[in-house]
Amino acid sequence: MAVTRLILAIVSSAVLVTIVPSGRSATFSTWLSGGDNYALLESAQRQFDAGNYAYAIQTLQSALQQAPKSAEAYYWLGRSYFEVRDYDKAVANGEKSVSLDGRSSIYHHWLGREYGAKADRDRSFLVARKVKKELEAAIQLDPANIAARRDLLDYDLTAPWVLGGDKVEAKAQVDAIAAMDPMQGHVAQAIFYMDSAKRPDLAENEYRRILTAKPSQLEPYLEVAGFYEGQGNATGLQTTVDAAKQVSANDPRVTFFSAVAKILAGTGQSQADEDLKSYIASTPVRSDWPSHAAAREWLGRLYEKEGKPAEAAEQYRASLQLDPQRKDARARLQQLEKGAR
Repeated sequence: MAVTRLILAIVSSAVLVTIVPSGRSATFSTWLSGGDNYALLESAQRQFDAGNYAYAIQTLQSALQQAPKSAEAYYWLGRSYFEVRDYDKAVANGEKSVSLDGRSSIYHHWLGREYGAKADRDRSFLVARKVKKELEAAIQLDPANIAARRDLLDYDLTAPWVLGGDKVEAKAQVDAIAAMDPMQGHVAQAIFYMDSAKRPDLAENEYRRILTAKPSQLEPYLEVAGFYEGQGNATGLQTTVDAAKQVSANDPRVTFFSAVAKILAGTGQSQADEDLKSYIASTPVRSDWPSHAAAREWLGRLYEKEGKPAEAAEQYRASLQLDPQRKDARARLQQLEKGAR
């Protein structure tokens, strides 16, 4: 899902950082010379895009044996470790990429994300303070890096002031994004309304402007779909799915949101069941797509509606195994277990 959220809040006097990155910010380029190294590079690219991160790690490590000072190899190695949630190694490789090439906006941006994930896991103020520094460095190096601006917007909106959260700076990011990309500007403004003013009505107005504009790219529709999913708005979500299908009907993310819309509306439940199971079976685990944990949770909600508590509980447990931080899945599971006693 092309929704970039970097949420930082105080939880029990600790830092919680949740990152849902946007679309991949770059493709592999020719950072290695020679036929053998280039073949390794192409293989790593295919493995990464297919979600075979463990194999991509092995391939990149082999490439680094031949080109030990490749900043881009370390960058992608960090990205691969990020996907498998080994955040210590993600940070170590991200730091190495920046040390070898401190002029890359993308390297600084992703190091900021890697620091954020590590801060979440470790509940570390020290690591969390590094997030904003890297995001600001990314933007200084490339003011047109909208993904970095989106992450900095989220940080400024949700971080406590002691860690640099700043609503005024957040609004400045909204304005900068809107000046570069009107569609992304609507998304940024919607996020600002949701987080700074708790005004979903104003946020929805921004998302409706995106639908009215009928963008030719899929990503803005996925942003809108994510909003309506979060609001539990079946009608809005179905309208968005219908519009997205005009751009890319066969994209698995559109299928995912279509299934969610059916579950919310209480219609087409057998198709929703089939589509969510297909999504889990056929799509790789990607941090920038709807998670398999989310798909499991929605299957649980579907089975609850169908009066199948045992099947629903099974899906909630599977969801929590994939992502223990899914509060709704945990609450629904606890309610089912309470009722079964």
